[in-house]
Amino acid sequence: MGVLSTNGFSTGGPPVPPCVFKAQPGFHGGSSRFPAHAGTAQHGGRRKKLRVANLLTYSGSPGIWGPAAKNSLMLAASEINKRGGILGREIELTILDAGGPVGDIVRRTEQAIAFDEIDVVMGSHISAVRVAVSRITSGVVPYVYTPIYEGGERTPGVMAIGETPRCQSRPAIHWLADSMKASRWYLIGSDYVWPWVSHRSSKKYIAQAGAQVVGEEFVQIGEDDFSACLDRIRAARPDVVMISLIGADAIAFNRRFAECGLAATTLRLAGGIDETVLLGIGADNTENMFCASGYFTGFASPANDDFLSRYHGMFGVNAPPIGSIAQSNYEGLRFLQAAAERAGTLAFEPLCRAGRNVVYTGARGAVTIRDGHAEMRMHIARADGLDFHLVKTI
Repeated sequence: MGVLSTNGFSTGGPPVPPCVFKAQPGFHGGSSRFPAHAGTAQHGGRRKKLRVANLLTYSGSPGIWGPAAKNSLMLAASEINKRGGILGREIELTILDAGGPVGDIVRRTEQAIAFDEIDVVMGSHISAVRVAVSRITSGVVPYVYTPIYEGGERTPGVMAIGETPRCQSRPAIHWLADSMKASRWYLIGSDYVWPWVSHRSSKKYIAQAGAQVVGEEFVQIGEDDFSACLDRIRAARPDVVMISLIGADAIAFNRRFAECGLAATTLRLAGGIDETVLLGIGADNTENMFCASGYFTGFASPANDDFLSRYHGMFGVNAPPIGSIAQSNYEGLRFLQAAAERAGTLAFEPLCRAGRNVVYTGARGAVTIRDGHAEMRMHIARADGLDFHLVKTI
């Protein structure tokens, strides 16, 4: 039986050593603190902690990523602290729930910055939260945003390291148009920033590939009745449905997509579906589904093999599956470490400057951030039951 965090989720596997995992009361009031001690400095000792507030989602449609995201953070913090921390400062993680009303999330973050002496904010949550939170972090504390996003983030102090449509959707669209002769596209996404902006880019790439968009719609987050959407898709007769639904919404849509018979005749392309979501969709509902991502669990490489070995060694073989969204939190701390070492300081302006052009190493191997944008190998994979089969690397 795994250790239970204060939100009730199990980390899976054997108990995490007390020196790595320590939960204090108060998560549902806004935060819990998870010191990841290396044993070289204790709270109140001569070495000041590096306090990182982590905005992770435990509720709502994207809540399925919360447990694995927390595990990823704890693994990275433990490894970094064992080697002396970041510029000699031991990392202390504070977890803030990034689910629920955006105004509540902003207030939690404001309180953490004001009263908990937070040094860095890190987030793995929907873009609507990032846009709101960045208004209070700009010029105050660095803000590392880790998952895939719509691109174009230029807010001072916000450092986004995830895939953008140009590196993720563009090659996948061209590959499906060329290899699968996909000429008719239907776009469906959740009704918020990431799908809105990503669809604008995707429609441009679809046109460049000589194809056309035959339908587009946005669905309120939390929707679980997709009957009318599926009727419209069937009537439009697309070759591909491009899916930008989030978390549990993507699970519900794809289940119904297959149950109504569309999976046998229509391709699907998704950018926000990883192994965690695939598990929820179910092996019988993934026919003709393709995904594009900079990270898949099944990608064989020394860096990923080593990462997965350490992840399961710390949290057990039954730990929550570590898809691309959760894994990005591990890379967030690795990125922060590399940027700080390049800057030689954790001060706001030099750290943010260094973060715009830096190379860090994570589960994907070496990732280059150039002029504030991540450059990485992109993989196109076909869903095969509960796993992904890689078909092309770009």
